Amino acid sequence: MRASVENDLRDLRELSHSDRLSEHALEIAGTLRDDGISAAVLSGSVRLTDICLLGLSGFVAGWYFTTGFEMNWAVAALIALATLLCVGFFQAADAYQVSVMRRGLRQIGRITGGLVLACGAVALLQQTTDFGVATSTNWLGHWFLLALSVLVIFRTTVFVAVRRWMDQGRLERRAVIVGGGTAAAELIHDLEGQVDNDIRICGIFDDRANDRSPTVVAGYPKLGNISALVEFARLAKIDMLIVCIPLRAEQRVLQLLSKLWVLPVDIRLSAHTDKARFRSRGASFVGTVPFVDVVDKPIADWDVVAKRVFDLFFASLAIVALTPVMIATAIAIKLNSKGPVLFRQKRYGFNNEIVEVLKFRSMYSEMSDHDAKTVVTKGDPRVTSVGRFIRKTSIDELPQLFNVLAGSLSLVGPRPHAVNAHTQNKKWDEVVDGYFARHKVKPGVTGWAQIKGWRGEVDTQEKIEKRVECDVYYIENWSILFDLKILFRTPFALLNTENAY
Repeated sequence: MRASVENDLRDLRELSHSDRLSEHALEIAGTLRDDGISAAVLSGSVRLTDICLLGLSGFVAGWYFTTGFEMNWAVAALIALATLLCVGFFQAADAYQVSVMRRGLRQIGRITGGLVLACGAVALLQQTTDFGVATSTNWLGHWFLLALSVLVIFRTTVFVAVRRWMDQGRLERRAVIVGGGTAAAELIHDLEGQVDNDIRICGIFDDRANDRSPTVVAGYPKLGNISALVEFARLAKIDMLIVCIPLRAEQRVLQLLSKLWVLPVDIRLSAHTDKARFRSRGASFVGTVPFVDVVDKPIADWDVVAKRVFDLFFASLAIVALTPVMIATAIAIKLNSKGPVLFRQKRYGFNNEIVEVLKFRSMYSEMSDHDAKTVVTKGDPRVTSVGRFIRKTSIDELPQLFNVLAGSLSLVGPRPHAVNAHTQNKKWDEVVDGYFARHKVKPGVTGWAQIKGWRGEVDTQEKIEKRVECDVYYIENWSILFDLKILFRTPFALLNTENAY
């Protein structure tokens, strides 16, 4: 175990791009490397499973335990109604709240009560109307027993899983407080006093010196300044930043937000800033503690699931459809020049993580530029004759479909730039203010910038600025329909080969 922790710390030191993080901060970041579990997705998944189990129990109770049972539209409607009544009563009893799911007996009690009420409503309906006359009360009793049995088993499994995830900290919202002192201490005490608080404070970051901002606030350590916070949030899986700074320092809040908005997290202001210029924004509560919602994490909860399903479906279709093209390309590369067919290059991924992206090799093997230190230009002698064609047509990017299946890329998103990408001897993050905001979502094989004509060589500051502008627009306006629009316009955008070589 100790060896594992030491290995994690060594990996984090290598991932860190600066020496701003202390050993203590790195150690805490090492405990926050696991992905969290969305409470909204968990609740929705349990609700969907309940519906399936209840409906299936209704059919099984009819087919196997009730004599004279005949399936028709009226019976199916009755089973659907009974299922919806159950789920409605479960919802009213808060049985889909994580705080209830982590309590075994309370959860089972609410499920049993909801099922009893649903059965009572169905029985009353059968007695007073013709609806459901095709089924006997015998079916209702069998359905109740069978549904209760499978739900108890399922909800017990949920209880065990939720308790384990809670112990691992994966069902909590991991938060960092920006700004220390008395205001932070009061906020922490208020949060800890809330029943079923799901916010886990992971540390405090403050630009002020120790004489103005204590090293420990309400039992939580100060881990560094704001620059260190940006680095920390790229190493640890953080869900929320809570800015806890007095109203009179509003200008300071704005300066902090200009640095922090590039991170893929929710940013909230503690309540004492609610009279500032942010008052027009939405509010959220943890118990009775109010926050002003300043920045929301893009593509969260069910949106993550929807985008992943979209990626898997369309990437799989594309691989099947384009397999002959990829095979022909691989053969052409092999016949044209010596070396491997595929080329691997390190690029920036989600939240500045380094990912290895696949491409068909387009350069002579001995001249390959894995670090992207030299930009490919028109007539570049490093590019093979086959390479010129596949670069111009973007066929060299097709192996990235396998990156999509593996999860390191999305099908649609900001294009992943090489780690050392630069223009006029300046790295792109030095050229464009807020450049790293494009890494708030997973990078894609195609993107809005490419659709708008910004593909190929980036030899001027305007080109990279326009790319980042398009990427930020995509992030702020994302939807599945937007992804579909980009995906189906991509083949037409590839016809513009002016800057592709």
